[in-house]
Amino acid sequence: MSETPPSERPSTFADGVRLAIGTLSVFTVRPGVVDRRAGGIAMTVAPFVGALIGAVAGAVLTVALWLEIPPLLASVLAVATVALLTRGLHLDGLADLADGLGSGRPAGQALDIMKRSDIGPFGVVTLIFTLLAQVAALSEVTAAGAGPIALFTACVAGRLALTWACRSGIPSARPGGLGAMVAGTVRRGPALAVTALMLALPAVLTLLASIGAFSPVLPAFSGASDGFGLSASHVSPGDSVTAGEVMISNAYRTVDAAAVGPGYGRSSSLWGPCVAVLAGLLAAWALRRRAVRRLGGITGDVLGALVEIATATTLVVYAVTVG
Repeated sequence: MSETPPSERPSTFADGVRLAIGTLSVFTVRPGVVDRRAGGIAMTVAPFVGALIGAVAGAVLTVALWLEIPPLLASVLAVATVALLTRGLHLDGLADLADGLGSGRPAGQALDIMKRSDIGPFGVVTLIFTLLAQVAALSEVTAAGAGPIALFTACVAGRLALTWACRSGIPSARPGGLGAMVAGTVRRGPALAVTALMLALPAVLTLLASIGAFSPVLPAFSGASDGFGLSASHVSPGDSVTAGEVMISNAYRTVDAAAVGPGYGRSSSLWGPCVAVLAGLLAAWALRRRAVRRLGGITGDVLGALVEIATATTLVVYAVTVG
């Protein structure tokens, strides 16, 4: 008995997962049926792909810190890893959208500008400042001892923005392309469920880090920065820190911990990751609203831009509230 050709059978949940991985990351997977149902599943599970990318990039950041690479350079390597794992497609979408919106042309002409292979001045400037914001914020949080978790959280938030950008009622700007396939395909219930899970996950990781659960194997994840700018996870015999400074720092940490209990310090706050994710989603919502008004709907470039803006905003707010 012959099997039904893949192009004729309805898509399955596995097809949507494969579409999400193949579209949102550099990881190659066997393609399945691609239709709007698969597109809706792909956008719903997109945050899980973000978690995978964030975990790999966070591991790169951790190894860099192990090798005593300065936080700024380690942050550059981590952000570059995220770009590599996504083939730079989201950055390309951000540049294209900046050129389209910055042109001030009518929707049709703006869409034509976004389809061009070159990058204009609006795109270049937007890319530079967005990447600078990501690296600077991640460096700040890394110096405070929470870099890997912050990067993981930001990558999740960036893909969670896709889930909400593809909610029902949001149109596509073009009759074809990725935007047309996924626009309006995500239902409210699954979007809320995934959002709740993705808000809880970084908070749990932060709680585990605050009690030192990762310290034995992942020193870079441990330790909230204390009032003296020292962290136990970064003090080693080779550091140029005097014994007196270490003793004072440890005494300060002991008093502070006794005063406010376990999980003390801003970088151990469980609310920080949640606030950062919500801020990233709010920034993505504002950009998506602007794009829909100007272009008439979403496109693949709009979705890529939302990922980068949500990621950058999450890192910046994380640095302010947690770092």
